Amino acid sequence: MSEEVNELLPEELEKDLEGESQYSIIDVREDEEVATGMIPGAKHIALQSIPDQLDQLPKDKEYVMVCRSGRRSHNACLFLNEQGYNTLNLKGGMLDWTGEKVF
Repeated sequence: MSEEVNELLPEELEKDLEGESQYSIIDVREDEEVATGMIPGAKHIALQSIPDQLDQLPKDKEYVMVCRSGRRSHNACLFLNEQGYNTLNLKGGMLDWTGEKVF
């Protein structure tokens, strides 16, 4: 499997969220990290929990994976892509996210 992962820029995701979002957003950060805020509509599944949560992720959706900087979400994309999912990695993660955060 290739190390290539498709990426989505924060600006593209923010624009998508202004309308009816086509993406399901999964935040793979740890509990204490998401306590500081998440992207509106995101679902929290910590990275190490993803293999145990696959039954909660229908394969007919497109997922945007999010973490602090983009590295863990990149790894989540690699794993999910191998399982037959369609994923995008949020480039730069929450460090580059400028949109509204929910607390």
